[in-house]
Amino acid sequence: MSLTNLLDLLPVEIESLVESLGAPRYRGRQIADWIYRKGVTDLDRMTNLPRELREALAERASVDVPAVERRTPSQDGSQKFVFRFADGARVQSVLMPDGDRLTLCVSTQVGCGFGCAFCLTGAMGLDRNLTTGEIIGQVLGVVRTLPAGQRLTHIVYMGMGEPLANYRATVGSLRLLTDPQALGFSPRRITVSTVGLVSAIERLAHQDLRVNLAISLHATDNETRNRLMPVNKGFAIEELLAACRRFPLPFRQRMTFEYVLLDRVNDSPEDARRLARLLEGIRAKINLIPFNDWPGAGFSRPPVPRILAFQQTLLERGITATVRWSKGEDIGAACGQLSEAVVA
Repeated sequence: MSLTNLLDLLPVEIESLVESLGAPRYRGRQIADWIYRKGVTDLDRMTNLPRELREALAERASVDVPAVERRTPSQDGSQKFVFRFADGARVQSVLMPDGDRLTLCVSTQVGCGFGCAFCLTGAMGLDRNLTTGEIIGQVLGVVRTLPAGQRLTHIVYMGMGEPLANYRATVGSLRLLTDPQALGFSPRRITVSTVGLVSAIERLAHQDLRVNLAISLHATDNETRNRLMPVNKGFAIEELLAACRRFPLPFRQRMTFEYVLLDRVNDSPEDARRLARLLEGIRAKINLIPFNDWPGAGFSRPPVPRILAFQQTLLERGITATVRWSKGEDIGAACGQLSEAVVA
């Protein structure tokens, strides 16, 4: 019988597990406190639990934090972590400092099945989904490496994979991140990015998670988006934006639209004007992402004046637009550059 990874369970579910072993429910809260407050994942070191419970629990469960196979620092202060799981699958996470913010970008799948033309992860194809525990394990694995007194402030689901195509595990991990008995993050400090899976966006709208949603748009007409993002053939821009308009945004929160700028593909003045028109009526902000190169990509980054002109066109139309110069480009950790082989 395979062991249950306790990182797959909410604290209330750990309570139910220990109750099934004949222990009072509060023991489950103690276990969650060891894992998420004290960083202890060895059941034998959870010394306020009765030995009998620890022994019984060890026959049913474990706490599996993936091993850090590589850790690569960037000149800009960011770090790329390569996590390896028991089956040989690898994913990458990126730690990004920015002033008083420390953001971790996590992966939700080994590879990605959506094949966006400008994204190296998409060129891998999809190997498998991650479990809730494997997503949370990236967070705990990085936290272990932080100096004393330093803590993560933000989590973004912008690593390898499409979070909403791994819906159950993504939602499970979001509940653990925001559970006060687990990691206790404010939902406002968590952002989930999606290529635009309309049905999953609508499911997420009913979860009352109140996290930030980021839509990977990257084009202003269906012909271009079909070419860049095959998902658009199933969920056209008009259908996607209609779902965005229906999405219940918390007070003072805005939806983020990500737009990778590709030289002579989607960076014209008309593209900028059309983007502004498309987002009318949506409480939106736009992250403009100058393309990050990778071998064989077939795209290039627009010249800086054209990037800034695109931004200025949006600003003049009253849309908040920032240029996101990706961190970690020198170590292959920037937006669209993550890729790992699967090794048994």
